[in-house]
Amino acid sequence: MRIVVTGASGLIGRALLRALLSAGHETTVLVRRAAGPGEARWDPAAATIEPAALEGAGAVVHLAGAGIGDSRWSAARKEIILRSRLDSTTLLARTLAALENPPSVLVSASAMGYYGDRGDEELTEASGPGSGFQAEVCRAWEESTAPAEAAGLRVVHLRSAVVLSRHGGALGRQLPLFRFGLGGRLGSGKQWLSWITLRDEIGVILRAIEDSSLVGPLNASAPAPVTNREFTKALGRALHRPAVFAVPPFALRLALGRQLADELLLGSLRVLPGRLTELGYRFQDPALPGALQEALR
Repeated sequence: MRIVVTGASGLIGRALLRALLSAGHETTVLVRRAAGPGEARWDPAAATIEPAALEGAGAVVHLAGAGIGDSRWSAARKEIILRSRLDSTTLLARTLAALENPPSVLVSASAMGYYGDRGDEELTEASGPGSGFQAEVCRAWEESTAPAEAAGLRVVHLRSAVVLSRHGGALGRQLPLFRFGLGGRLGSGKQWLSWITLRDEIGVILRAIEDSSLVGPLNASAPAPVTNREFTKALGRALHRPAVFAVPPFALRLALGRQLADELLLGSLRVLPGRLTELGYRFQDPALPGALQEALR
């Protein structure tokens, strides 16, 4: 099968390309620069794309979007985060809807931030949207696939948890402090953290491509979320380092801005993989201790 991928230069995209090629698939990567072999050019900001790159493909996996935690959420940064998702997804969905021979499925990235800060509430795909910037972005992001859905494509909204990998993402940013024995919980540490290893994230994407029964929201999250305090202790043990410090909320808000700190670091998201559990999906890393060993390997 030929599979088109956007956002292929990111942590998940790079791993997905390796997995697809290893499985014998052909890939076409959409890029904003001059295209090379196996690539096609698109420019979401200018609403330009090469429809021929999508014609006849078996599937599209859309992962493109500006990093949500890369810098403080100024008004300008928030606009970049939102527009990078809406412009690219709308362009892709409209183009797919107009094809003579469209792919059978669009797997479009979203995030568990859809649910907002929900305390101890267990969240499945049946749970409604929350409030806050993340939730607003995710809701609009998912709605922008509407043209593809209206044209009859199967669309999967991949609501990913925190992806654990030493090569990047939240864990990659934490590792230097923890390796020096300076790691610790964030705020009270009582907030829930939902996570998934990189290899399980890729496994879920492959399942979403292949399983025609999957449509709509799909929680890409391991079945055992933990509190931030539990995560901190487990990471310290995995690295054989103490993790006794605590970062007070005011320090996080001062360093990162109140809204980013409150939503990304102090917010509580207890997300469960409801649809995957129903389908009997087997996670390679269902529990945190083994997951951290895999992520750090």
